[in-house]
This record gives sequence, C-alpha cells and structure tokens, in this order.
Amino acid sequence: MQPTQEPGRELSAVAPSVAASTSNGFGRRGAAERSTSRIPFADLAEATREVRADVESSFAQVLDAGRFIGGELVERFEQEWSALCGTAHAVAMANGTDALHLTLRAIGIGPGAEVVVPANTFVATVEGVVLAGAMPRFADVDPDTLLLSAATLEAAITPRTRAVIPVHLYGQVCDMDGIQRVASAAELVVIEDAAQAHGATWRGRPAGSFGLAGCFSFYPGKNLGAFGDAGAVVTDDIDLARRLRSMRDHGRAAGFHHEHEFLGTNSRMDALQAAVLLVKLERLPTWTRARREAAARYRAQLAGGPVRLVRAVSGDEHVYHLLVARVPGRERTRRSLARAGIETGLHYPVPCHLMAPYRHHADGPLPVAEQSAREILSLPMYPHLRAEQVARVCEELLAAVEGSGRPR
Repeated sequence: MQPTQEPGRELSAVAPSVAASTSNGFGRRGAAERSTSRIPFADLAEATREVRADVESSFAQVLDAGRFIGGELVERFEQEWSALCGTAHAVAMANGTDALHLTLRAIGIGPGAEVVVPANTFVATVEGVVLAGAMPRFADVDPDTLLLSAATLEAAITPRTRAVIPVHLYGQVCDMDGIQRVASAAELVVIEDAAQAHGATWRGRPAGSFGLAGCFSFYPGKNLGAFGDAGAVVTDDIDLARRLRSMRDHGRAAGFHHEHEFLGTNSRMDALQAAVLLVKLERLPTWTRARREAAARYRAQLAGGPVRLVRAVSGDEHVYHLLVARVPGRERTRRSLARAGIETGLHYPVPCHLMAPYRHHADGPLPVAEQSAREILSLPMYPHLRAEQVARVCEELLAAVEGSGRPR
C-alpha cells in the first residue's frame, strides 16, 4: 500500500520504511540483495537512526524542564530557521496549513478577496485560502517546471485579486523575479508556500524571503521533518510577526494570559518537535547535497530517453523534495515498477480546480495542469538513496516505459 500523501504540507511520502536498508544508508550490500530488494519511495527510518541518539538527549532536556509547549527550544528553532531563510522573524506553528491560513487572516485577506493559487499544488494551499474566508483564483503552471509563472499569474488576475501564493513545488523556487514584477504592478501581496523548499534558493536568495511572508511545513516526510506536525512563518515584518504570535496562541496579547486582542486559534509548536527540528537542522545541508547528487544521477541516466524529468531552472538551487518525471502510460509504468519492488508517488493526480470542494471556484480549463496530472510520476528520493538504487530505478523505469508507448 502506498503511504498517505500530503505534500504541500503533508506528506510526499511519509511512512517510515525499515526494509530499504539495514546499513547506515551509505553502505553497500551484496549484488544479489541489491537487485531484488524493495526500493521505497521515501525512507525515514535511515534519517531517524542517524539522529536518534541526539534526539533522545534533547527529549530528556524537555522532560527535565517540563515545558512542553513553546519555551526555549521553540524560540531557538525560530531564531535558527529565520537565519537560514534570511528573514528577521520566524513564528513557529503547529503545521504548515495553519501557517498559510493565519498569515492570510493576519494581513486582512478574507471575504470578497481573491487569492491566486496554482492548480498544481497540494490541497492545503487552497484550504488555507478558503479557511481565511477568501476565494481561490486558480492559475495554470509552466509546462516545463509545473510551477506558477509570471505569465500564468498575469492571466489569472481580476479586479478582485488581492494576493498570490506562489508554491515552490518539488523543492524548486518559482521565478520570483517575474512573479514579483507582475504582483507589484497589480498591487498584490505575495505569500510564499515554501512547504517543499527547505533551504532552496532563487538567484542566491532563500525560499520564504521574497514575499511579505513565507510559509513552511515540517511534516515528517519533508526535507526538514519533525516527528509529527509542525510549521512556521518567516517574515521581515515585525507587526505581522507579532500578530501571528498572538493568533497562534488563541489571540492572546503579549505578556497576558487572559487578555485577547485577535481572533486566534491553537497552533503552537510543541517543544518536542522543536527539539527534533533543531537536531535535524544541523544535518540539513548534508542531506540536501545527497538529494542533489541523487537527482544528478537520475538526470544523467535518463537523459535523451523517453522519460522527461521536470526541468530544473538555471539560477535555482533545487533541494529535490521530490524527483518528478513525466512518463507515457503512467499507470502501466507505475504498476510495472511496483512489481519490481519500486515504490512511487503521484504529486498530484488531481489538480485542485477539479476537486469537488473547489470546482465552483474554477472558471475554465487549465490545460497544462490537467495534462501533466495524467503523466507525472514521483520517483524514489531521499538523502540515503544509494547510487545502485538510482541505477535500478532508471533501468526498470526505462524498461517499463518502452512497453507503454512513446511520449507525446
């Protein structure tokens, strides 16, 4: 059975796999075992083993202190995360969906306002808009990157549009130069959905630092994943950060327990999750390099063949939360890979504008998002993926595609 999938916020593949390896993740096995063993879509067990001792030590500190919500570890994580993102403030949240929803509310985007969102995204991007009381305005995506572009944003804007949420899907930052140019001309607020782009950059600038705010998820399957749900908003706006800190804590006024200045909710980060994130944050650069090396192997071994990988743009430091291919005969190909013991994912098989709760917000077809949803296939990708595993995935994938017809 495939793991539950929630990338935007969620998961891109989450259930820990313990069958993928019994080594340290970078070791080697015998040839026979390598050729027949299952290759998981994502393997959280390897990363967990790597950090377990340090996490247990941090958990002991939390248990000794008895501060389980907020506190020193959460504040420390906020400081380190804002530094990585190049922003003045980070506000820890319970999850990435709350990060989007509360940010929209905090800046006054609500009933009567439209927010442009790409149709190719995890549903939480759209949920955040609707939960804030605003209306999603669906945009198509670039045919090569499958991301929102300046052109598709411009085509979606109406007189009621007040904001745009570019989604840095798969670990690649959108063309923020073009998007900000269009957004500025239309006087739109830019809120980045960076739930899949931990540490990604565009022209040297980190994801989350371009708009008024950047929203992150630390769901377990993310490049930086907690041991449960967690999220954050980063911003340079001190007033926005102050409102968000209040709204995540039932709207409490700073320094008061029973005085409430905003309509809030309960979206505080647990200290235990902050402890996990701090330990993993030290390893994020190494894990990111490993993802990029795996992606380079995929690209080299699939170059010139019938399988097209979603394009990585020059100037964009991709962090490869997902490695997405476009293949002919996708379902047949996926079944063939499953029979060979290779797990894959779909991100995403139904564009948001075609989903039942949101169809009434769509005002026409979005051909690129609709066509790509029938072709996309997410291949195994995680830091401990070995070179021989990538080679086997590519070999089985090409063999499967050859029996499924030629690409368009």
